[in-house]
Amino acid sequence: MATAKEYSVEEKLSSLYNLQKVESKLDEIAILKGELPIEVKDLEDEIQGLHARETRIEEEINGINEFIEQKKQAIIQSQELINKYEKQSDNVKNNREYEAINKEIENQTLDLKLAERHIKDANEEIAEKARVLDTAKKNIAVKEANLKVKKGELDKIIAETEKEEAACRLMSDKARAAVDPRLLASFDRIRNNFRNGLAVVPVVRDACGGCFNAIPPQRQSEIRQHKKIIVCENCGRVLVDEELSAK
Repeated sequence: MATAKEYSVEEKLSSLYNLQKVESKLDEIAILKGELPIEVKDLEDEIQGLHARETRIEEEINGINEFIEQKKQAIIQSQELINKYEKQSDNVKNNREYEAINKEIENQTLDLKLAERHIKDANEEIAEKARVLDTAKKNIAVKEANLKVKKGELDKIIAETEKEEAACRLMSDKARAAVDPRLLASFDRIRNNFRNGLAVVPVVRDACGGCFNAIPPQRQSEIRQHKKIIVCENCGRVLVDEELSAK
């Protein structure tokens, strides 16, 4: 049965540093894109929300228009009934009939005026919603114009870096496969702790290449011996000597 290959500390450090170089290149590409991917996504979400609001307002306006049509029909019916009762009042036989007809005319007149009031209020509501709708449409136009510019900038960067990024991602996958799983987990954890994504750094001018704190001579000697993985006592980054980092 085949046994897993045992890597020396130097090989482990070399694999880690190679991975760091690839990941740093991917970080550089991400920096070129800057906040554009997030800005584009945010704008797309905002525009989607504004379109949903636009649709909702239009549906509300349509509903109010239907309400107005119903009230207009109610006015027509009330007017027809008023006309009918007025004709009937010419042929009443007693005061009781006259009062009953007058009461119906009064009720229909009140219904008619109430319907007119409802129509007036509804038209005012439509005017207000129309103003809101116009504002939403203007916002959409502004956001879409901004989105077009942002997407244009992002697409240009993607076009310029697409091949390089794809190649780097392949190299990253290959480099990650060559790193011990436990070391890889530590590598990713350390990377996430720093904005510049540096988890493995060389000793430069007797100092940590990440935080620039001085490294004692004895510690530097241990780093050059490659007998164990050594981290910076100040920032926790993995340290490699300049000779290994130059390979």
